[in-house]
This record gives sequence, structure tokens and C-alpha cells, in this order.
Amino acid sequence: MGITTKEEEATERIMNGEMEGMKLFCGNAHRELGLRVAEHLNIELGQITSTQFSDGEIRVLVDESARGNDIFLIQPTCHPVNDTLMELLVMLDAFRRASARHITVVMPYYGYARQDKKIKPREPVTARLVADLITVAGAQRVVCVDLHAEQIQGFFDMPVDHLYAGPIIGDFLLREGFDNDDVVVVSPDVAGVSRARSLAEMLHTPIAIIAKRRPEPNKVDIVEIIGDVNGKTCVMIDDMCDTGGSVIMGAEALKKRGAREVIVTCTHPVLSGNAAQRIQDSVISKFICTDTLPIPAAKMVPKMKILPIAPLVGEAIRRIHLNESVSTLFKEWR
Repeated sequence: MGITTKEEEATERIMNGEMEGMKLFCGNAHRELGLRVAEHLNIELGQITSTQFSDGEIRVLVDESARGNDIFLIQPTCHPVNDTLMELLVMLDAFRRASARHITVVMPYYGYARQDKKIKPREPVTARLVADLITVAGAQRVVCVDLHAEQIQGFFDMPVDHLYAGPIIGDFLLREGFDNDDVVVVSPDVAGVSRARSLAEMLHTPIAIIAKRRPEPNKVDIVEIIGDVNGKTCVMIDDMCDTGGSVIMGAEALKKRGAREVIVTCTHPVLSGNAAQRIQDSVISKFICTDTLPIPAAKMVPKMKILPIAPLVGEAIRRIHLNESVSTLFKEWR
């Protein structure tokens, strides 16, 4: 993917001062990720204070000058999504009023992304509303990782860099030997076929598709499995895992069809409620995800393997600041 093979070259450029004129900040949503990205870029994380008044209002103070700088602000709008989103908007306003030259929002996880279209009468398109709020607050560029719906890029009237975690997951699976004839990549639904196909091409394996329907939010009915999974190690790939119901039911259906083993991979481990424990107690043998979201220690079950997203995010930030191509990171993934 270009991150590891050019890492030494990128580090040398950073040491030579090519990251001058930019500053990296993060909110409270995922400070650990901000620190890891700063470490990858070999820079200090900017100082910002974000607290709450007694009534819950968010108070932000930028503790160093941002005037004339290229600002990158890391903030996944994760749980509690309304707090992290509001904190992002307030921070954007603070940097805009601090005379930052350019402000880029780095949202590894885009909250409200599942509300991207109107399905029933009188429903809002909340993903568009969030894009409008971010725009009005002062963002001039957005970086996201594995958007739930790619059309969200069109909700912004500004450049949007869409990063893919698939190559990171694929590289890990290749190192673990999941590129043989006994492996099949599985899409948990029809909408995720392109993602599954890209991973299958990377692993040189066939694909299968789980056809399902959602009678209501967070409820799934398996309709059919398309493809041969009998005696195979099934690698299911999805963009996120929320309650775990979809992947658990999918894994059970695959096992009933004769699958030898089911491994689940995803980019965003939302893991609401007791999802992590449900996965641990299920027929899933391994759960592989990235750290786009903070994962509490209580949810780090033995079946979980967490892959770092900081090298990808850091390399994207470096390329944006230096006006280099970001899309070439994924020229073999698409």
C-alpha cells in the first residue's frame, strides 16, 4: 500500500522540516489515536483544552498559536456521538477564529453515516446535516476512513479524502497465511460486495455473499448465501460492527452451510452494549478490527485483534500537507 515501503523516506522528509507550517490537534474522542499519529509524523501533538461546564456545555481553548498554520484536527464522532460531534464543531470554530490558514478535519469514524438517505416519509438525511454543520463551522477539507456510504463524499462542497482500511486488513491476513485455496472472502450483505471483492483479489480467493434483509434497525434476517463455503475458512469483511447481530447471524449461517471456520474483519469496532462479549461467545473464531474508535479495556475480548490505523492516517496527513497524491495509496485496492 506504500505506507511501510516508503516509511523511512517519509521519516527523513519529516526530519528535514517538510512538516513545518502544520499543526496536529485532537479532541477528547480518541486522544490515543492522536498521540500515535503525532508519533508517526514525528511531531508534537498540539495543546488544546476541551472541558464541560456544569450544565454540559462544551468549552474549548486552543492553548497555542494557530495563526497562519495548516491545522489537522483528529476527531472521530463516536460514542457519545452527540458530545463528540458538538466538540468537533466548537473546536472548528475556535481554530477559525484563531486565524488558522487552512483547517482539515480528520474523522476516522463518521457518526450518523447510516442515515445517508431518505427511506420512509418524513425521515431526515442526517449524514448530510452533519456535513453541513462541519462546513459551516469552518472545515476546509475532510479526511474519513471507510465511510458507510461513499456518496457521503458528495455531501461536502470541499475536498474529501476517503481512506480505505482494507489493505491493512489484507496485509495482516496475508502474513497470517489466509491466501490459500481453503479460504473464501464473504460479504455480509449485497452492499458490501465491492469491499469483499477487493479483499478477495488481494488474497487471490473466491467470494461469497450473504443476502439478508433488515425488518427494522439493528435487526437482521438471513435470506440466502450465494457461493460455496463448505469446508472453507470464511473471512467476512464489513465496514463496521455495532451490535454484532449481523456478523454473528452471518457466521452461524455460514457454519450451517459447512464452513470450517469464520473470521470477522471490520474497520470500525462500534461494539455497542454487550456486542464484544456476544462475539466472544459466538461461533466466530477471530474478530479483526482497526483502532479508528477507542476500545475500552472491558471490551477487549480474547478473540479480538486490533490493527493500528495511525500509519495510514499519518501518511495521508503528510501527503495532504505536502500536496502529494493520497489516492495512490490505494491504487491496487480499488
